Amino acid sequence: MRNILSKPDRLGVMFAFLAAFGFSFKAIFVKLAYATAPVDAVTLLTLRMVFCLPFVMVACVPVLRGMPRLSRRDVGMLLLLGGIGYYGSSMLDFYGLQYISAGLERLILFTYPTLTILIGVLFLGKPAERSIMLAAMLSYAGIAIAFVHDASQSNDVHNVALGAGFVFGCAVLYALYSAGSEVAIKRLGAMRFSLLSILVATAAVALHFLLSRPWQQLLLPAPVYGYSLGMALFSTILPIVWQSLAIRHIGAARAVLIGMLGPVLTIFFGWWLLHEAVSLSQLAGTVLVIGGVLLASRR
Repeated sequence: MRNILSKPDRLGVMFAFLAAFGFSFKAIFVKLAYATAPVDAVTLLTLRMVFCLPFVMVACVPVLRGMPRLSRRDVGMLLLLGGIGYYGSSMLDFYGLQYISAGLERLILFTYPTLTILIGVLFLGKPAERSIMLAAMLSYAGIAIAFVHDASQSNDVHNVALGAGFVFGCAVLYALYSAGSEVAIKRLGAMRFSLLSILVATAAVALHFLLSRPWQQLLLPAPVYGYSLGMALFSTILPIVWQSLAIRHIGAARAVLIGMLGPVLTIFFGWWLLHEAVSLSQLAGTVLVIGGVLLASRR
């Protein structure tokens, strides 16, 4: 009996699933660290970026070798977009996870492709289409349903609203980064731009920590270091590699479709490992968000 998928296709599907798994598990690592010790968002994000740094530096050696000197415009774009896309958005995300479930966080973040397209329509002169408006309505209706679920499980609705606001701000900043990175990628190349942006964000996070926290706050229980290393390796570095390999084998469209599993995986692991409640309304909200993102991604 012939296999339905060829070997390259099977590899592509496997890499796309691993990428979705890795990205979806980031919120789980953060919530586990918060539950283990009284660590704050700035300290935890600093640990994540510090653990990412050796891998980024190794990747920089071949990619940045022989790169021409950056112009002032290039430096300005890197500082702005690196600060927005990795430092600012990650900081808001980690703050938000102090107040809301991992499942709601992933659903809100998952709307950033829709936000990116809306930013293009509103500020970059891209054409508006009915399908995009419908996609936005579906996504935000789904988030509203998931928010009501989280609020019903909490004794402090204000905190849930605050956390959702932080994470939505994260999604907006990352959407701005995605929309603005088009020009920078054309000038620097995708890999160079990504690596330099991560270096900018790492410097910004380290500076934030040094100016606002005593170094003794880095003295934490061993499990927190383990979760931070896991976050850096399995939810940051490796998923980027897996996603690239998936796109190489099966194309971007199919990789994106498999990536739709991300919110579902986060909700499952949140229920299994964090004992977060799951309801039919939350699952219905998840379906609406995924439908909206899928509709937006068809462009």
